[in-house]
Amino acid sequence: MSILTAEAEERHVLTITVDNEAGILAKIAGLFTVRGYNIDSLTVADITDNHDLSRITIVTHGPPSIIDQIRAQLERLVPVHKVVDLTELGPYIERELALIKVAGTGNIRVEALRVADIFRAKVVDTTTSSFVFELTGSPDKIDTFVALMKELGLVEVGRTGVVGMVRGNQAA
Repeated sequence: MSILTAEAEERHVLTITVDNEAGILAKIAGLFTVRGYNIDSLTVADITDNHDLSRITIVTHGPPSIIDQIRAQLERLVPVHKVVDLTELGPYIERELALIKVAGTGNIRVEALRVADIFRAKVVDTTTSSFVFELTGSPDKIDTFVALMKELGLVEVGRTGVVGMVRGNQAA
């Protein structure tokens, strides 16, 4: 009788430098979809003055063997120039932007402002009965803020997804 041990799932932040052309995002998303891999977060932006290259940041999770497969399959796509797993490179920074709408009046309103101040959230819109806060930070920081706002009248949350970069003077 043998006991099978499953590889532990790990969270990974991948940055992919690609040609800035129509359909590349669909190709990459399709690669994940066809193989049943989940994308936890996805961001894309043009990164050059001449608009030739884009950087895609994908947060995914899985056992090391699956992450290796994902990287290898991404590297085989023709418009992909480079795939970097920030999680394996060492120290890196990741940030996310969120807009969080909270409704409330009286003491609830005061408490929402107090909590926002602690988290350094910026008020970007206000009415007599609601606020929209802008918050930048780690996904955990944003998760914690959102959880606290649920108790104070959370209405809506919009998140950009993770953007990451290796620390120090080296490019990924």
